[in-house]
Amino acid sequence: MQELILLRHAEAEPLDKAGDDTQRALSARGEQEALAAGVWLAAHGARPDRVLCSPSRRTDETARLALAAMTAAPTSQWASEIYDASPGELLALLDQHGDADTVMLVGHNPGIEQLVALLVEGRSDECRGMPPGALAVLHLNGALEPGNARLDAFWSP
Repeated sequence: MQELILLRHAEAEPLDKAGDDTQRALSARGEQEALAAGVWLAAHGARPDRVLCSPSRRTDETARLALAAMTAAPTSQWASEIYDASPGELLALLDQHGDADTVMLVGHNPGIEQLVALLVEGRSDECRGMPPGALAVLHLNGALEPGNARLDAFWSP
């Protein structure tokens, strides 16, 4: 893997509307954020070979809307490990997909923002934060290991 795109799900409806956290849909604003993330990715030439997505409704909707803006984007694959994952669990999942040049992972905080910090700074205790719909594009300098990535781009709606 040479490039990793980390996308946090866009703004979701409040939990009290869904009753179950995994069933929270995107808000109207969240739909616009997800579309805007896809437009940004397309405008910057992003071409993921593989898309891994948490099975929650809000991440699935975010992935579908973002990928719709890209030409010839792959279909996203659900990965149950992403939901409520630690940075270490996300690294273990990504290790299984090292054969792809560019992987896009659509997930949740705090795991996503902690993974960015771990890969770029070598530790995950001081995160800068990723608001809903934000994305980070990382270039890996060899192996998928802490401190072995460069943050090429950060975008937030």
